[in-house]
Amino acid sequence: MPEAGRKTGSSFTKKPRSAVVNAGSDARFIAETEKGVVKVRWQRDGVDMVTSEQWTITSEDTMHSLTIHSASNIDNGVYAIIAGSSKVKFELKVKEPEKGEDPATPNEAELRVTTKAATDASTENFLGATNGEAAPGAPIGEKVPEVRSTSEEALETSSKEKVPSPSQKGTVLKSGSEGTAQQDAAGLFLEKPQSGTVMVGSDISFTSQVQGTNILRKPNIRWFKGKWMDLASKTGAHLQLRETYDRNTKVYTFEMQIIQAKTNDAGGYRCEVSDKDKFDCCNFELSVHEVPVHEEMDILSQFRRTSLAAVGSRKRMGTSTSSTDAGEEAGGLDFSALLKKRGEVKMNEGPKIDVWEILQKAPASQYEKIAFQYGITDLRGMLKRLKRMKKEEKKDTAFLRKLDTAYQVDKGQKMKLVVEVANPDAEVKWMKNGQEIQVSGSKFIFENIGNKRVLTINHCSLADDAAYQCVLGEEKSITELFVREPPVLIIQPLEDQMVMVGERVEFELEVSEEGALVKWEWNGQELKREETFKYRFKKDGKKHTLFINEATKEDAGHYTAKTNGGQSVAELLVQEKQLEIYQNIADLTVKAQEQAIFKCEVSDEKVQGKWFKNGVEVMPSDRLQLTHIGRIHKLVIDNVRPQDQGDYTFVPDGFAFNLSAKLNFLEVKIDYVPRQDPPKIHLDCLGCVPDATIIVVAGNKLRLDVPISGDPVPTVVWTKADKVITEMDGRVHVENHPEHCVFIMEGAERSDQGVYTVLVQNPAGEDRANITVRVVDVPDPPEFPKILSVGEDCCTVQWDPPAFDGGQPVLGYVLERKKKKSYRWMRLNFDLWKETTYEAKRMIEGVVYEMRVYAVNCIGMSRHSPASKPFVPIAPTSEPTNLTVEDVSDTTITLRWRAPEKVGAAGLDGYLVEYCKEGSDEWLPAQQGLTDCNLLLIRDLPTGEKLHFRVKAVNMAGASGAAVLSQPVTIREIIQRPRICLPRNLRQKMVKVVGETVNLMIPFQGKPRPMVTWLKEEQPLDLKSITIRNSDTDSIFFIRKAERMHSGSYQLQVQIENTKDTANIHLQVIDKPGPPLNVKIGEVWGLNVALSWVPPKDDGNCEISGYTIQKADKKTMEWFTVYEHYRRAQCSVSELVVGNEYFFRVFTENMCGLSDEACQSKDSVYIQKPGTEYKPPSYKQHDFTEPPKFTRPLMNRSVICGYNATLSCALRGSPKPKVIWCKNHVDLSADPRYRMFSNQGVLTLEIRKPSPFDAGTYSCQAANHLGEAKSECKLEVRVP
Repeated sequence: MPEAGRKTGSSFTKKPRSAVVNAGSDARFIAETEKGVVKVRWQRDGVDMVTSEQWTITSEDTMHSLTIHSASNIDNGVYAIIAGSSKVKFELKVKEPEKGEDPATPNEAELRVTTKAATDASTENFLGATNGEAAPGAPIGEKVPEVRSTSEEALETSSKEKVPSPSQKGTVLKSGSEGTAQQDAAGLFLEKPQSGTVMVGSDISFTSQVQGTNILRKPNIRWFKGKWMDLASKTGAHLQLRETYDRNTKVYTFEMQIIQAKTNDAGGYRCEVSDKDKFDCCNFELSVHEVPVHEEMDILSQFRRTSLAAVGSRKRMGTSTSSTDAGEEAGGLDFSALLKKRGEVKMNEGPKIDVWEILQKAPASQYEKIAFQYGITDLRGMLKRLKRMKKEEKKDTAFLRKLDTAYQVDKGQKMKLVVEVANPDAEVKWMKNGQEIQVSGSKFIFENIGNKRVLTINHCSLADDAAYQCVLGEEKSITELFVREPPVLIIQPLEDQMVMVGERVEFELEVSEEGALVKWEWNGQELKREETFKYRFKKDGKKHTLFINEATKEDAGHYTAKTNGGQSVAELLVQEKQLEIYQNIADLTVKAQEQAIFKCEVSDEKVQGKWFKNGVEVMPSDRLQLTHIGRIHKLVIDNVRPQDQGDYTFVPDGFAFNLSAKLNFLEVKIDYVPRQDPPKIHLDCLGCVPDATIIVVAGNKLRLDVPISGDPVPTVVWTKADKVITEMDGRVHVENHPEHCVFIMEGAERSDQGVYTVLVQNPAGEDRANITVRVVDVPDPPEFPKILSVGEDCCTVQWDPPAFDGGQPVLGYVLERKKKKSYRWMRLNFDLWKETTYEAKRMIEGVVYEMRVYAVNCIGMSRHSPASKPFVPIAPTSEPTNLTVEDVSDTTITLRWRAPEKVGAAGLDGYLVEYCKEGSDEWLPAQQGLTDCNLLLIRDLPTGEKLHFRVKAVNMAGASGAAVLSQPVTIREIIQRPRICLPRNLRQKMVKVVGETVNLMIPFQGKPRPMVTWLKEEQPLDLKSITIRNSDTDSIFFIRKAERMHSGSYQLQVQIENTKDTANIHLQVIDKPGPPLNVKIGEVWGLNVALSWVPPKDDGNCEISGYTIQKADKKTMEWFTVYEHYRRAQCSVSELVVGNEYFFRVFTENMCGLSDEACQSKDSVYIQKPGTEYKPPSYKQHDFTEPPKFTRPLMNRSVICGYNATLSCALRGSPKPKVIWCKNHVDLSADPRYRMFSNQGVLTLEIRKPSPFDAGTYSCQAANHLGEAKSECKLEVRVP
């Protein structure tokens, strides 16, 4: 039976039971606790529950209830109630009602756990078993199967399908309408994640659902913590993201699970979902609570053990125990509360005692007594728990301010981590991912500013994204650093392209960072490198290029280049090649047995074609020849016959047009001519005079009808430079008619220009006329433009006229410019420019430009000239400022100046320094090339000459204006008297402590360089311990460790020729003084003692500032200070204690402090009681002195070669005698092969690894002022 003053093992007298209810019903669980149990918590899946619309929690005295309203499938799960250190679990299952069955009313579904006091033992045991407790007679710890009521079994058997219970710990139940899956009309979420609470170390999940009915592709979802921390990159063992898709319901489910939650996981979270132009987001909170360690904990129930005898007695009395609670709580528990109630026994409970508080305040020696007093038998477990609680209560005293949980910084920026420590002298260590950070370059900088410790990380990169710790002793401050990559911006976007089929396409893009990731897409599809090399990607610094080889019409569309900071879209248009006809087929009229040639010329050499005659394809034969050479296609018909007459057509492959011509067969008929008229050319009828000039524009068609007359009909022959032009000569040909002839020129070219002769003749005579054809065209492009000069926002460009003006004078020029990285040319002049030099203005300084020129005549505008070399509009800098002379010697001069006030975008390449003689205009460079410094020493100048100097700043634009000295400079050494500039602190005596460093820098003036001399007491210095370094302007006096011998007066002399200057420096090196001498006890009276002493011989090279007098009781010999800084050499010590015996000692004090040793009085002083004086009897002091004597002499030994040997003897004597070891009468004290020891009168000689040479006679001699003693032995060394 439990003792009267103790609590029972469980805090519950009535426990809730597992239940099965119908959906829509209310479920109620009731528990009753003992008196005094105040705090009760209800949990679901390890998460605390609070009153809400979904459930109600009530507490009335010792009765506690949980009511779940309108239970549904989401309420399935394991629930628990916690009171003090006791915890009871129970389960709720919700079943769907069968068809035709009404949902149970709340009263029918209400479940109560009651324990009647009047029931018998069997009923009591049955209730205990239903609560998962052990039935009477069952072994402790054995679980009894749960017994359900008939109604529960009926409800369970009526359900055909098992409703799954939540598997994720910490998932928060939704209440009311929040749990209903209704999609927001304005958003994408079907179900939004809800805020939740979790205990440290537990798991929690957040779920969101998106309806996919109206979505063409999977939506993009992102989880954030706070405003900026993207959790996609933090997935791992602690954080997991999952997504599923239900094809039946077309619902996307996204889940974020936090495993083993920590306190730093608490905060605000955000879930974002997007699909093309739709976007939706939801915010939710996570609270993380610490697991209570000792709150409301019953220490008696935790550490009380039940003896086997007590267990046996309880079994005999019918007491039941709970295996469920035994598994939850530590130690064996007492379930006497479940015994049959025979009568209520009221026990007087005293005030509640907090044993933990008693144990924490009590010393360790009292733990066992307290445990026995309060009935705690598990002393070891109690000590472990107490140690853990003290460790948890230990406060963090090392850090005043710790690091934040996390930091974020942009890539390339600087980050500072700052902590404040309590001890300003404390040293901390900085760790990165558990590894100590070492100082390396300028990447990591460590700073100690008072109590602050700062770690600066320069130029943060992705490698710096890690966990950092600041370690101070055993305490740590931990944080995480997130490095965010800045968005890659598009500097130069893509430009639209239009190409022909088969051509190569290049899309070029420029971004803000080198090596950035660029994704290429075509009509929304990502482009990847293929084996056919259709697409090729190139990276060149910040430029990214997409190449499309042999474009087809299918390649047309929109091409997109995407970065994490934007995108650029360009359109590609692919057109079929337009086949141009350079020369058409001409009609032919031929005679029998002649050759007919049909010829045409097209723009594409690769185009094939077929020839047709009257719609029938012409096949090659002996008379018919088909040729294709380059762009020219020919059909040659030899030995023309009448059947060859017809329509001939050339059809190019792949093009929907054809070229046609007609072949006419000419039959020759001879008629009788009755009369003949000579032929004549009638050019005057056309308004032209003979030898007329006809002007035609290049590319146009020229048709010239020339009337002729004559009988018979004359023959017409057109020639150019003695070359006959026939009727079938292609582009330039003639047509003959009875009354006129026609000269046709298709697409006039520049080569067609010249004099054409027409000759008509018949049997009656002939006539001739010359026609000059002049072909005019647009001029040739101008020559390569040259940039003559550039300015800050302008440039001057020059070009040469075109080599051919097109036959017409050039009216003017048109200029265009563009930026180097652009494709767009901008016109500079809208009116024609007559000259060949132009000044372009309104440019941007520092930007690279190109120029090109067009020539214009009355026919039109030429093609553009080649682009000029790239150039940058820049301007020379302003002139340097503040040009001054620093120094002048017989052959050199030093000039100094400042940088120009205005430098410009081109920067500064250097400075050009020049000089010239007075009265001359010839400026000579002071050195080869440019100088980057603002100070220049010019050497090898003529002595005595007067020279002018000037300095120019030079950059890409040329030299700036010159900075000139106002007057010439004479190259001659300026003599300056020597002068020592002695610092103020050296004008008085310098005091240093022995061992300190003496470092004096004494500046001086004088030109030329003075001669420096150091003396000490009018004698040269000893440079073994003193270092002297001299320069042109100062002298350094250095002593690494000062000694007292360095004290004295030092003289510094600087001399130029016969003039000199002197400075004296007094150095005093001081040390601690020696102790006083001969401390004597003078007079003793009452409780007072008079002391006196002699000042020390060594005062430490400075004045004695005082003495410190101390006293010590002979019993304890603990010294106490009586006087400090005492100036005199005698004093009186008062207030001594009667009956004590005292010693006294005195320290000497100077500027360095107290002497290292003190002088102590030889005699002690006994303070007697005033009155009778006791005179102790005098005894004769015993004389213990004696001469040396060996109580055990040396013994002969034989040792083995190579092994250490020892010789030992015992000696006595007072005073202590002096001992000498000898070998063969030779002293061994200086021989390192021998070691001598003396311990309590035992003398030992150790011989290290003896050899045969070490054999001999060894002796030990001892002597004091009373006598001598000697002992000898022989040592034999054997060779093994």
